[in-house]
Amino acid sequence: MRDLVEMIVEALVDRPEAVDISEVQGSHAHVIELNVAKEDLGKVIGKGGAHASAIRTILAAASGKENKRYILEIIEQ
Repeated sequence: MRDLVEMIVEALVDRPEAVDISEVQGSHAHVIELNVAKEDLGKVIGKGGAHASAIRTILAAASGKENKRYILEIIEQ
């Protein structure tokens, strides 16, 4: 799932080298923490949160096969 999020986010931002993704695994859910350059934050979130919501929807649909729950956290610096 980490690779899926990374591929989507790198396509959205101007500075793909600044994309940093870490995954924290829990017993019931996995949290994917996303850090991007400050100037790219708006592109990842999108107008009214549309891009972030779409990424979370794709993540939920793809995780259904694995029977795991993934949570996307976008970290603001």
